[in-house]
Amino acid sequence: MATLHLFAIFSALTTTLLLCIPTSSCSCLNTVAASSTGQCLVASGTSDIYSKVTEPTLAPFHLQDLPGFTRSVYERSYALITPESQVFSPLLGWTNTLAAYLITPAMGAHFTMYLASMAGWLGSNLPLLHLPFSCMHTDIIFTFYVESLSFECVKVDGFAYLPPEMEHVLATAGSSATLIVFERRYTIMGGNQAPELIVGSTDKQPLIEAPGEIFELRKLLPTNSIYDFNIHVMDFQPGEFLNVKEVHYNQHGLLLLEGQGIYRLADKWYPVQAGDTIWMAPFVPQWYAALGKTRSRYILYKDTNRDPLLHL
Repeated sequence: MATLHLFAIFSALTTTLLLCIPTSSCSCLNTVAASSTGQCLVASGTSDIYSKVTEPTLAPFHLQDLPGFTRSVYERSYALITPESQVFSPLLGWTNTLAAYLITPAMGAHFTMYLASMAGWLGSNLPLLHLPFSCMHTDIIFTFYVESLSFECVKVDGFAYLPPEMEHVLATAGSSATLIVFERRYTIMGGNQAPELIVGSTDKQPLIEAPGEIFELRKLLPTNSIYDFNIHVMDFQPGEFLNVKEVHYNQHGLLLLEGQGIYRLADKWYPVQAGDTIWMAPFVPQWYAALGKTRSRYILYKDTNRDPLLHL
């Protein structure tokens, strides 16, 4: 029996997707633990996976002798938000958690995307909840309890999709961590079906063929019409690039998790690295090429399965 310190509870009309990335103080073990009330999902790899997101090669402290300098750019149809421009502040409704909002409706987006930096062993002004818990490993990043009081454990590179109006509580298991959070108001379609809670691990998602392309693609959510957005994880080896120079009605929110490259946005070309965030409005020309000596990986929000007129 273990007592977990709870720090947030939610109930809203929005849908939420969380992806775990590590901080310098947490590790990742190839271990799976389970109990009758929940299960733990594990990602393969080591503790330095996605470490460049929170500790980028060109970090803010490297620019301290260049007052006023930033690589960030904000235009009408896109934005590049780089780590030296991120502003963290307490996250409403959470305890001991700082957030940097990277994309919001103030830009023209119909979703939000932010980094939530959680401290270890979080406290809360909510009553403590005591439940059997057999997932006490250092690689557990956070646990959340849902309406049925069952729990799910999410590890580094794991993710959770929370459907609208699902009450839930997040809790740490001792490690600090950073979450990538995407939220949007759910657009209801006809019929009685509703989206369901999904918990998974990125590396366990199947590769999906992208005709004409050579990058590796994984989708974290089902592709049926119940879900009004999806999250893509895309891998490029050095020298690989998008074949299609895309122009489409979908919005994107992108975080480069690993590697570096060149991103075309409208008529400009930007060097990008792990830790950089990009917002792309509908119909902005976009293209990516991976550079360097290691794999590029980015996570990408994309609205799907809804008529564009619904966003008017």
